[in-house]
Amino acid sequence: MTVITPELLSRFDVPGPRYTSYPTADRFVETFSEADYIHALTHRQSGSVGKQPPLSLYVHIPFCESLCYYCACNKIITQHKAQATIYLRYLNQEVALHTRHLGRGQAVSQLHLGGGTPTFLSDAQLRQLMAMLREHFAFTPGGEYSVEVDPRTVDESRLAVLAELGFNRLSFGVQDFDPDVQKAVHRIQPADQVFQLVDAARRLGFESVNVDLIYGLPLQTPQSFERTLAQVKQLGPDRIALYAYAHLPERFKPQRRIHAHELPSVADKVAMLSRSLDALTDAGYVYIGMDHFALPDDSLAVAKRQGRLHRNFQGYSTQADSDLIALGVSSIGRVGSTYSQNAKTMAEYGDLLDQGHLPVVRGLSLSRDDLIRRSIIMALMCQGHLQYESINLAWLMEFKTLFAHELHQLEDMQSQGLVQLNDGGIQVTDMGWFFVRGVAMVFDRYVQKDRDRSRFSKII
Repeated sequence: MTVITPELLSRFDVPGPRYTSYPTADRFVETFSEADYIHALTHRQSGSVGKQPPLSLYVHIPFCESLCYYCACNKIITQHKAQATIYLRYLNQEVALHTRHLGRGQAVSQLHLGGGTPTFLSDAQLRQLMAMLREHFAFTPGGEYSVEVDPRTVDESRLAVLAELGFNRLSFGVQDFDPDVQKAVHRIQPADQVFQLVDAARRLGFESVNVDLIYGLPLQTPQSFERTLAQVKQLGPDRIALYAYAHLPERFKPQRRIHAHELPSVADKVAMLSRSLDALTDAGYVYIGMDHFALPDDSLAVAKRQGRLHRNFQGYSTQADSDLIALGVSSIGRVGSTYSQNAKTMAEYGDLLDQGHLPVVRGLSLSRDDLIRRSIIMALMCQGHLQYESINLAWLMEFKTLFAHELHQLEDMQSQGLVQLNDGGIQVTDMGWFFVRGVAMVFDRYVQKDRDRSRFSKII
């Protein structure tokens, strides 16, 4: 087991971004308008024919039938499926507006349905959604088409519908198998139910099955979480996402139902993470980085070996250079050197579409400095190392000169065993992976200037 000393924790277990983008979404500005987003879309469309990279699509389905107390997602708690019918109409309008600027038939190599709970939609509604997307976009053979699944909302017949619609990857939200923990977070789902669904998914031919886990939830202990890990190893999913629970009740109202005194200590959270790393690597999983594991033959592990790994708003991805079109309320996309976010409330989202506008309400056009720092941060987050020469050649600059101050800051981390610095580059150590967000933060110009980081979760 990797040992993290109290000194390291006190110095480096600080609030920081997860770096699903750089700059991070809290830096988006409302002066970025629909017109800026349209300019990015038309700039993509005006590129050389045949040289446009395939698109990624993200569709946010905000509905959930019940509230999970840990959740920090944009969601609407409802039992009424009719709300989804109205929402699909708005999604159709949003897609049609994109087609107006991109043209019909843009190639798509990656689709992710997130939420909320995408499987809140009925079979008929899922068919309607996919028919609408296929009418406007061309899905490439062999692409990654994934959907988040709440095990409480599906059975084998529903999984068969997802396979019929072209989904080849499933992500099951498990979080923890312990009944007491499930009760404490208001998400009760027996382990047998998940095992049966994963077996069904394999029979139906899904290429990859992912399981989401969370450590740091109320009533969890290192011992109880080890029992969950043992069950996950028996389950044998292709990928595992292991997230740290971020308790921010001042920002996320559902978390106010969690009793702070029931949360595990920082030391127990470290023990859970350390034991998870050891248990999953011993079980044959490749540690992709920060919060992802994959079996060696999974495309995510292959991408890491080949240096093609990337991070986007859904976490680690194999789609390194794809523009991401984000559809639905609150969703965040990336086109060219811009980020954009849709309206966060259904009322504003629908009102903008009713007026014939794309529902973009904020975003960011990245500067040259942003783009350079993004390439550095993503190299550290995805590969765990960075070569100065590759950055120098890509940006026609001298890394050691431009980032002399940052390299001086890293010397302290080197003395603590988190990174290794040499004449050619930066290498994150095995210990450093626990704090890789902190390593990346050294190159975050915005975070370095902003000492109030309470809006971020802690690194561990």
